[in-house]
Formats: sequence, structure tokens, C-alpha cells
Amino acid sequence: MKAFLLIIGLLTLNISTSMAQSTADFTPHLIKTRNTTQLLVDNKPYLILGGELGNSSASDTAYMKPIWPKLKKMNLNTIYAPVYWELMEPQEGKFNYSLIDDLILNARSNRIKLVLLWFGSWKNSMSCYVPEWVKTDQSRFPRAEAKSEVKQEILSPFSKNNMMADKRAFVKLMEHLKNFDGVQHTVIMIQVENEIGMLPDARSYEKPASAAFEQPVPGKLLSYLKDNKSKLLPETKDIWAKNNFKTNGNWGDVFGKSLVTDELFMAWYYAIYVNEIASAGKQVYNLPMYINAALNRPGKKPGEYPSAGPLPQVADVWKAGAPAIDILAPDFYNPDFKHWSDLYTRSSNPLLIPEIRFEQGVDAKVFFAFGNYNCISFSPFSIESTEKPENEPIGKAYHIVGQLLPLITKYQPLDKVRGFLFDKDNQEQKITLGDYILTITHEYKLGWSAQAKDSVWPQTGAIVIEVAPSEYYVAGTGVVVAFEPVSTEKRAGFISVDEGYFENNTWINQRRMNGDQDHQGRHIRVAVNDYSIQHVRLYTY
Repeated sequence: MKAFLLIIGLLTLNISTSMAQSTADFTPHLIKTRNTTQLLVDNKPYLILGGELGNSSASDTAYMKPIWPKLKKMNLNTIYAPVYWELMEPQEGKFNYSLIDDLILNARSNRIKLVLLWFGSWKNSMSCYVPEWVKTDQSRFPRAEAKSEVKQEILSPFSKNNMMADKRAFVKLMEHLKNFDGVQHTVIMIQVENEIGMLPDARSYEKPASAAFEQPVPGKLLSYLKDNKSKLLPETKDIWAKNNFKTNGNWGDVFGKSLVTDELFMAWYYAIYVNEIASAGKQVYNLPMYINAALNRPGKKPGEYPSAGPLPQVADVWKAGAPAIDILAPDFYNPDFKHWSDLYTRSSNPLLIPEIRFEQGVDAKVFFAFGNYNCISFSPFSIESTEKPENEPIGKAYHIVGQLLPLITKYQPLDKVRGFLFDKDNQEQKITLGDYILTITHEYKLGWSAQAKDSVWPQTGAIVIEVAPSEYYVAGTGVVVAFEPVSTEKRAGFISVDEGYFENNTWINQRRMNGDQDHQGRHIRVAVNDYSIQHVRLYTY
């Protein structure tokens, strides 16, 4: 009998261990394949076709009820939703997870994944989401101070009390997520804080902050700079070089006295504060974690914008101080999408867009982001604000990209995916992909549309995937694609061009695009305001 019970016990242990390993293995995580970082959800590559809720929408379950059908009509697979510290811990040590649970349950029933935004110590620089018991006890939870000695509604990152209170609440959140969602994996990623940044100065001036500024630059940061000297971003390397790459002294000694140094200093202390919170949360439930930035405006000096957040000019400091943060992410409200995307994809930082203005042209950027940058996520802000979700261009773009997800994630690591974005100032691009040179243009460049004479052209975009020699999928809106062989001795022709769709990952031909539709074999065309996938097979002669 004892032997029998021992065998049963061992079998139970093995099953439990196997289940635990299986659960751990399927926890959402990031992997790097060649030059591509991918998010794996249930061990499959996952691209976030997302939308972020307005700040207050998720604060009431009844308010959210009519929003869910809207999200489905726009073909989202993921929403970004806040978790409010003030509502989760209204009294110190007493937690209420009802809003979080409601989000998760509704997301599951709608087959939508969640990225949760921790509105903790800071949201858009300010500490407006901290609980009442934190706001009203400023001796225990001190504020940052401006140079004028005026206290700000910004928790000081130099206070251990502030950090520990946030950390305890965040750990409770991660414990609850593991217990409530650790098997289903509805929640796939966490944003730690929101748009951190110092105002109205480049750094804070409360006594602990000023004392830290006069102390030697922390050895951890200096070691990172020395170890990565050849790989530092130019913004970091240039300011360090001006002081002959000094490795001892206070912040002014090492980097010089300037607003740039003030921002570097503040970024370090924000980063180590966030790292303490994120690393503690990961020890409980190891979900991917990122942090987002409000982008600075051209010509503005540190302090005139929310300074020291995870911006490109201080990215090295954030990487050194917050290794528990997986991705530094931009929030796009600036017009130059390519410029900022280029900055954020340096040093192998993958592009993750948690927030972008919900405006005309955002649909075109979807194709460009996923095709050109191997983007992990795209997510317009206040996605629920539309009154006609079924007509939204973003939903039409998501419908196309959603069908292509298996192809995009398969061919991204093989460098066989390209993306394009056009307007009147940027009408054409030429690339080599496989054995062909592709010329991709804005559809209005043909001159066939009356609107081509307008002073402003709508933004258009496309994604092209090479799936085999002489075989491509072209998808997007408002583009024309022509092919010519790399070999200059031959010309290219179409064996076939078929418009269609994917159903259960199987391609279904719908229309043979010949004659006028491919301009008698000259090019592929998708008109402005149309959204299409076309399967292209080529030959040479």
C-alpha cells in the first residue's frame, strides 16, 4: 500500500511539475530572432492590432459595456487599458480588483487580449492617479520641487517611501494577474507608469535631489558607459566626450553643467525607481514590460517638455538604469512618424507603439510600421471615441493586416517583409526584394484621379511580403507597385495577379486582376480609400 501511495504521489508530482512548466513556457514573452524581436503569446508570434482606451473609460464597468462591440467592429485583437492605483488601493493595504477582473472577463468573452497600463506614481508627468492617502500625506510621500522651490504635483523619485508604496501596489497587481489570468493569458504585457517626465524644469530641486546631483555619478551608470562606449548613442557619447570621457566626479564634473546634464541626471533616478518596481513585479509574474514617452517638440529645451522620460536622447541612461524594462516606446503626437521611429529602433530597441493620435492617415501608418520596422504593436489613442466604428479606416487596415499576421511573423526574421508610407512630399520608393527591384508609388502619382491635382494628398501605405522566388503578397491602400528583374538583361511579367483574402490561414482567390486592373501587365494598383491583398506571381523574359 505504501509503495502504491508513493507511486501515486510521484505521478501527481510529475503532473503538477509538468503543468507548472507548461504554464511558465506559455507565459507571454519576447524572443529575438536574428534582428527581429517578436512577442510570443501562447508560444506563437503575436502582433498587436490595438487601440488604447481614453484615460477614464475603464474606470466604470457600465461605461465600458457599449465599448466592447465598437472594438470588435474595428478588428482589434488587443486593447490598452489603464489600471488606476487610486481605485485599486483606495485605502492603504486594502485592494479592490473588480475593475481589472471585469476588463479581463470581457476581453476573454470578446476574444481580445489586454495590455494593462499601470497608472501609478506618474501619469503624463503628474501624480494625479496616486491614492488619496498618498496625495494628502506630503511629509511621508514628498513632492518634487521646481528650481523656484515650488512643490509640484509630481512624486519625488528620490523618496524611498514613494517608491516602496508604488512597488507594493504593483506587486499586488502582478500577484492578482498571475492568480486570475496565469493560465488564460488574457493580459499579455504591462506598461509601467505613463509618460514620465519632469516639469517645469529639466530636473527637480528638493533637498534629496540637489544632494544627489552633487554626489559622484553612480558607478553602475559609469560602468555601463565604459562597457558600451563603442555602442553608445550619439546623444550620450557627444556630451560625455565634451568632458573627455571622465569617469569620476559628480554630474557636473562628468557631463558638464547644462540642461542636458540635468535631464541625464533626472532620467537616471526615474529609471532606477521604475526598475525597482518592474523587477519586483516580474519576480511575481514575468510578463513583458515596457515604458512609454511623451515626445519632445522641435526646438524645445529640457524642462519645456516633459524631460527625462524614456526619450531617444536619454535612452542609454534608461537602459543602464532599468534593465527590467524590455522596451522603450514612443507615443506619437508629432507629425514626423519615420523620424521618431528611426530614433526608437536604434540599439536593437524594437518598435512598439502603445499610443498614436487617432486621425486621418493612421491606417496607412499601420502598413508602414509592421512592414518597415517589424513593429510589435500599433494602437491609436481613445479608440472608442468613434461613432461609426464599422467605417473607420483603421478597422479596414487591421482587417487586411490581421489576415497577413502568419505571413508577417514568419517572414519578418528572414528579412522578406517591407513597408511603405507615402504622401505628396514622399511619392515614390525603390527597393530590392528577392530577385526583383520594386518601384512603389502613391496612387495619385499615376495622375488618373482628379484629386491628384490637390495641394495635399492623403497618406497611403503598403506592405510587401516575398514568400518564394518570384512570388509576393502586396497589401495596402492607395499604392502602385511595379517590378523589374535585378538582372538588367531581362524584363518582368506577371504570370498572375489575384485579389483575394485569407480564411483560416488559407488563401482564397477572388478576382484575377488583369487588363485594366493591372494596366495590361504594367503594375499592381490599389486605389486610395480601397484596401486590398493581391497575390503576385512573376516571370522574366
